Amino acid sequence: MDLIKIGEFIANCRKKKKITQEQLAEKLYITDRAVSKWERGLSLPDADKMLDLCNILDINVNELLNGEKIDMKDYKKKTDELLVELANQEELKNKKIIIDMYVLCFISIVFYIGITLLAAYTLGEGILFGIIVAISTIILVLVALYAFKLEIETGYYECKNCHHRYVPDSYWKTTFSPHLNTTRYLKCPKCNRRSWSKKVMKKNDKVESGIVMRNMK
Repeated sequence: MDLIKIGEFIANCRKKKKITQEQLAEKLYITDRAVSKWERGLSLPDADKMLDLCNILDINVNELLNGEKIDMKDYKKKTDELLVELANQEELKNKKIIIDMYVLCFISIVFYIGITLLAAYTLGEGILFGIIVAISTIILVLVALYAFKLEIETGYYECKNCHHRYVPDSYWKTTFSPHLNTTRYLKCPKCNRRSWSKKVMKKNDKVESGIVMRNMK
C-alpha cells in the first residue's frame, strides 16, 4: 500500500472540492495536523474516519486505499488486488506480533533463571531469597498470561475438521486448553467439534487462490 500515493490522492481530491486542510479536519472532528500527516504519506486515516472522508471527497474506500480513481472496467481487478494486499499486510503484522511474543517469553525466562540463581548465590536461603523468588515467579506468570493473550488475539485458529478460521470467544478457556506450542485443542464455533486447531496468520487463503485462478482463465 503506497502511503505517498494515497496522501497525494487525498490532497488532490480535497483541492478539487476547494476545501482547506483546516475545513476538512473540522468536518471530521480531528486536527489539521492529522490531515497533513495523511497528505504527506505519514499515516492512513483511522478506519472510523475513512467512510466520512470518502463521503466528503466523493470517492469510495477502494479508490482511497488504491490512491486513484478507478474505472469501472478495472474495478474488480483493483478490488482483488487490494484484498490480497490487505491480507498480506495482516499476515505480516500478525507474524511480527507472534515473534515479539516468543522474544518476550524468552527474555522473561532468562530473567527469571538469572535473578533466581543470582539471589541464591548472593543471599543463600532465607526470607529475602524467598521474597525475590516469589516476586520473580509472579512476574513470569503475568508475562506468560500476557503472551497467551497475544497468541489468542493474533491471527486465527483453523479447525482441523471443517477448516473454518476463527478467533475464540473465551480467553480463559482457550488459555487453559490442551496445546502444543500455538496449536490448541478447541471447539470450532462452526461445526461444534473439537480438534487440534492450528494457528494461522490470516483469515482466508482462498482470496489469493481465487484471484490467481480467475487471472489464469
